[in-house]
Amino acid sequence: MPRSQASYAKIPEALVVGLARKGNRDAFAELVTRRQSWVRNLMRRSCGDATLADDLAQQVFLQAWRNIHSLREPGAFGGWLRRLAVTCWLQHMRAQDALHGANELSGIMPESTGASGVATDMGMDLDAALATLPGPVRLCIVLAYHERMTHGEIADLAGLPPGTVKSHIRRGTDRLRSLLSAYRDAPSSEDLS
Repeated sequence: MPRSQASYAKIPEALVVGLARKGNRDAFAELVTRRQSWVRNLMRRSCGDATLADDLAQQVFLQAWRNIHSLREPGAFGGWLRRLAVTCWLQHMRAQDALHGANELSGIMPESTGASGVATDMGMDLDAALATLPGPVRLCIVLAYHERMTHGEIADLAGLPPGTVKSHIRRGTDRLRSLLSAYRDAPSSEDLS
């Protein structure tokens, strides 16, 4: 007797992955429900465009559905899905290579960014600042800080030399600090009272 998708919500992820590997659509739908927010956020941070992030996330899950039978260890689903997401982003960047560097010429944040102290404003400013970084630099920054991956893991996943990853992270971090300096220089709520 087939299970309803709602009953999969209580099952450990490795078991749901095992069922999805056997072609169970409801189990895979549960995996999408569990992971879609994470994949969309990773893509949004990587590309800086919510609509494109949704399209890329959809491509990631389509690839996951097509290839889940090749996943050897159900417990490795998270890392496997991350690799699919990064590969999808890298393929998108390569396809857009004709526009390489175009984002460096536009979209520079104004000097008077203003720090309102509201977390959503800071998140929006961070997204705007990330969008000014070249694609490979942005990817390294997102994987290092958002995904908390090591330089070695990023190098393996992105197919970049470790020294390049370190360089991208250092330069990207410096650029973000510069663009977001208004938050660092803003008076704290303690200073205002």
